[in-house]
Amino acid sequence: MTDSKPARRDPFFFLGEINKASTVMVVEQEIVPRALGKTIADAVRGVIAAGDQPGAARASNYLVCEEALIALAGPEVTRLHSGRSRQDIGATIERLASRDQLMAAAEGLIRVRRTLLTFAAAHRDAILPAYTWGVQAQPISFGHYCTAYCAAFTRTSQRVQETYRRLNLSPLGSGALGTSSFPVDRARLAALLGMDGLVVNSLDATQISPIDCGSELASIAISAALTIGGVAADITAQYSHAHPWLVMDASLTGGSSIMPQKRNPRGLVFLRAQASNVIGLAQTFFLLAHNVQPGMSDYKPFVDAKQGHHPVMMVRELVALLGNFGDVLGTIRLDEARALDEVDADYSMTTELADILQRDCDIPFRVGHHFASDLVDYGRRNKLRPRDISYDAARGVYTESAAACSFPVTQLPLSEADFRRAMTAQNMVASSRGTGGPQPDQVVAMLAAEQAALQADQTWIDDTQARQAQAARALDAAFEQLRSG
Repeated sequence: MTDSKPARRDPFFFLGEINKASTVMVVEQEIVPRALGKTIADAVRGVIAAGDQPGAARASNYLVCEEALIALAGPEVTRLHSGRSRQDIGATIERLASRDQLMAAAEGLIRVRRTLLTFAAAHRDAILPAYTWGVQAQPISFGHYCTAYCAAFTRTSQRVQETYRRLNLSPLGSGALGTSSFPVDRARLAALLGMDGLVVNSLDATQISPIDCGSELASIAISAALTIGGVAADITAQYSHAHPWLVMDASLTGGSSIMPQKRNPRGLVFLRAQASNVIGLAQTFFLLAHNVQPGMSDYKPFVDAKQGHHPVMMVRELVALLGNFGDVLGTIRLDEARALDEVDADYSMTTELADILQRDCDIPFRVGHHFASDLVDYGRRNKLRPRDISYDAARGVYTESAAACSFPVTQLPLSEADFRRAMTAQNMVASSRGTGGPQPDQVVAMLAAEQAALQADQTWIDDTQARQAQAARALDAAFEQLRSG
């Protein structure tokens, strides 16, 4: 966030900004005379200053603030509220506060993506196992692994920007739901608050849009938390191995009170629990908004509520989750030799063996697949690693497999050198040809694309924050000009 933003951007702060904007607008629209506008502005400034004192109450309920305004300037000050309601004020505070948290989430996503890309560049071509059904499936490169998760976070960043465009629209001036007979300039209020336009329909603005806007924020929170949970689960699984290849810094692990050998991955366990909490809060919002007549209180936070389903608090929890995830991610270390050894201990490269037989030797895929599967059974039955299977044994297995498939080519059509090369993870990764695969040229291209997307998203954040700061300065200038007479 920009340095011009106060530290305490709570509902009281946003109510103060709304009161400042409303004071400027009601004078410009001649709803109140300029002299009274100056009195109102001084009272608004006085209430804000009182709330900024250490230990002072910072009410978010307009009626409470109005009592403080009346105490300073008398009942005439309530003309500030012309054409407004606690409904449109509350809906506006919710959007302004959500906007702040959404921008913080965007920054958190940038940090996570940057860390992943730096990590990927440092170990781009390292070989590691990838899994389906919890079982080693195929070898990939570490660059391929990192860009996969980075792509998911990039999509979440895109959702943030799309949601921001719909979120940063103003309900202010809609009244309770049907506007009023005062000549309220809603567009001017929106501009003073740094909002990009209006939620045009006044009923939608205060009673309907809080449901779908809240659900968008909940969806962003869920998608990010699910991706973080996936990374956390991947790394947590490492701690079931005697020698993991992905490990956290020791400061994020914990010992046992009885078992001296234990190094429990508490940082990851906490992270996964925090992700589950974010998902739970988001699901709660969906349930509260389900089958509720628009206008009811269930899905509305009443701006000062502390319930976890409050959209602002929900996104704030996501921001905290992203921060903790970034901290954990920054400590992860990859043991390249150990990762490769895990791949070499199993048979995930045999998919390529079947492909080679079809592509280079004109053996039907199912025959080659049957042979590769039989070869795996032979190796595991004899407790052999792929590289330890003799060429003669492989030829014998192929002959039996071909016979079982009633295939006339009964001699393994690969030289020993070709067979040995086919049984390596490095060959399988390098042989990949599909777009987006783990081969080096594709990983380099995906890294470049993710870096470009990262820079574009950082530019969007910088530009958006600059516009918000400019609008805040313009509001202060208009407000202070009114106070100066």
